[in-house]
Amino acid sequence: MNQEENYHISFFRPTTNRALTNRNMVLWLIGIWAVAIFGFHFLMRVIEKPTPEPQLTAFNAVWSSVKTNQANPDEVKQFALSALHVAGKVFIKPDYRAALDNGFTWATFQLADSAQRAALSKALLHFEKISAEAKTINDDDYLNAKQELGALIQPLLGLQPGHVLTKIAPLELQSSDIDQFTEANKALVETCMPLYSIHNQSVLTDTRFLGFPFHYFYTAVFLLLLFIGLCWVYCYKVDQYNKKMGIAE
Repeated sequence: MNQEENYHISFFRPTTNRALTNRNMVLWLIGIWAVAIFGFHFLMRVIEKPTPEPQLTAFNAVWSSVKTNQANPDEVKQFALSALHVAGKVFIKPDYRAALDNGFTWATFQLADSAQRAALSKALLHFEKISAEAKTINDDDYLNAKQELGALIQPLLGLQPGHVLTKIAPLELQSSDIDQFTEANKALVETCMPLYSIHNQSVLTDTRFLGFPFHYFYTAVFLLLLFIGLCWVYCYKVDQYNKKMGIAE
C-alpha cells in the first residue's frame, strides 16, 4: 500500500480490519433498525382490515330513503347524527364539509315544527352575526349565542347537554342550507362518508399496551428506545474492539 492510499477512507471498501468490523457492525444495526420500522408497517398492511365506524353503518341504513326524500323522522335524525359525526372531524376537504353542513342543516330543520323552525332560524342568524363579530371563541356573547343555539338543537337530535356533538352542532348549522339538500351535495356526502368513516384496523391497532394503542406505543416509544439501545450497542462494541486491538485510550 503506498502512502497516498493511507489517506483514502471508504465506508463501503474498508482497507483495514478495524474499518471492516466497523462497517459490518453499522450495516447490521441499520438492518435491525430498518426491519423494526418497515417490517412493522408491512405487517400492519398485511393484517389490516377496513373497518367502518358505527355512524357509517347507521348512515348506510337510512341513506337511500334520505337521498330520495322518503325518509321518516327517525331516519332523518339518524342521518343528521351521522353527518354531524363526520363533519366534526378536523381534517375534511372544504367541499365535503360544505356538503355535510348542507345535509345536517336541512335534516335538523326537517325535524323541527313551525315554532321550532322559527326559533332555530332566529338563533342561528344571531349566532352567525355574533361569530362574524367575535374576536375570540372565548367572547361571552359568542359563547352565549352558541349555547342558546345548541339548546334548541338538543331536543331535535336527542342529544344531551355537554355531549361533544352538542358543542359541534351549532358550528355546522348554516342559515343558507335550511330549505334544500342539493343533489350535488348529496353526491358529495355519499362519497365522503365512507372516505372519512372507514379505517384500517388490526390486532396491532386494537390492542392496548400501557394505556396506549399498541401501534402508537411501538412507533412513538419503542422505536425511540430501540434507536437509543442500538447507539449504546454500537458504542459498547466499538470500545470492546478497540481494547482488543490495543488502541483504547
